[in-house]
Amino acid sequence: MSSFIHLNPRAREWTFASGSGPGTEGEAAVLAFHKTVPDYNETKLHSLPDLAAALGLGHVLLKDESNRFGLPAFKILGASWSVYRAAGAHLHLPVEEGGIPFAEVGARAREAGVRIVTLTEGNCGRAVARMAAKHMGLPTRVYVVEVDASYDDAIPVVREEAQTTDNTIMVLDVGVEGYDQVPQYFVQGYGTMLAESDRQVLERTGGKPATHAIVPVGAGSIGEAVTAHYKSASRRNEVGPSRVLAVEPTTAACLFESLKAGKSVSVPTDDSIMCGMNCGTLSTTAWPVLRDGVDAGVMVTDLEAHNAVQELNARGIPAGPCGAATLAALQRACQDAKQELGLDETSVVVLYCTEGQREYPVPS
Repeated sequence: MSSFIHLNPRAREWTFASGSGPGTEGEAAVLAFHKTVPDYNETKLHSLPDLAAALGLGHVLLKDESNRFGLPAFKILGASWSVYRAAGAHLHLPVEEGGIPFAEVGARAREAGVRIVTLTEGNCGRAVARMAAKHMGLPTRVYVVEVDASYDDAIPVVREEAQTTDNTIMVLDVGVEGYDQVPQYFVQGYGTMLAESDRQVLERTGGKPATHAIVPVGAGSIGEAVTAHYKSASRRNEVGPSRVLAVEPTTAACLFESLKAGKSVSVPTDDSIMCGMNCGTLSTTAWPVLRDGVDAGVMVTDLEAHNAVQELNARGIPAGPCGAATLAALQRACQDAKQELGLDETSVVVLYCTEGQREYPVPS
């Protein structure tokens, strides 16, 4: 077995229990909410038949999140729902089903003096600001992790501001000790992408559901959402079991090492063109689902991610390194563990391409 793949056999039979967090049950309410947010768009699902044929698979499909609400990444799905839910909860409003318009929640929050603080290495902060400041009119401060600094080390700074300033809500997509509710709102928000892709897959394949999903993992929120969705009891009963593969850069493979260790561990990180996955510690809320439900952890190098970017760009798909890493992971899995992961001519594989094209230093 390749040292770049870690298999997790117990995940094959694991089922995510409905009612214990994200899954398929609440996706309809979240999708309905997102349709009320300006610039809502259903992102494309591309079919890649030449790649499927080359790899000996039935279908390879790519969910293209390069333009979501006018932003070049998927994060706005989680950020918009999180800001809305967090502000509503702060005001003790019944927003669980998205029934109160976000503009009304924003107006009440402004009257109460609510402000938002967040921390980012890129896409998340921009997404939080878009919803909080632009759409809901709330004062928003975005802390940006400095070059050569750690996201994990910056969290206490943001947390202190939220705890010592009246009516200030910290909105992060990472669960840490004593902070777990808002990260779950992010995970729920990603349900829109999953509800869309389920329907699109059936349309593209003539009614065949996905058998495998491949998702990038940084701190783990999007990985948690994808895993809970594909491993949900309701989905298994309706269409059968699915496998989930998680991809990380070799320079920040905290899930890979945690799966090997059987417990959540932190790892040192280094620079990567996959900067959105440059996380050394998993979200505390994501780890239990990833531990039990991810069938394989896959590491890819910067060069592999870059080559996958070029392959997708040549097919007219404006992928960035984090999103293209899913293709690199599929190629690695087919090379090193195809039989073990049940990848064959009947497989329907969905790649979650989470970011659009951007500049980065080309690896050698």
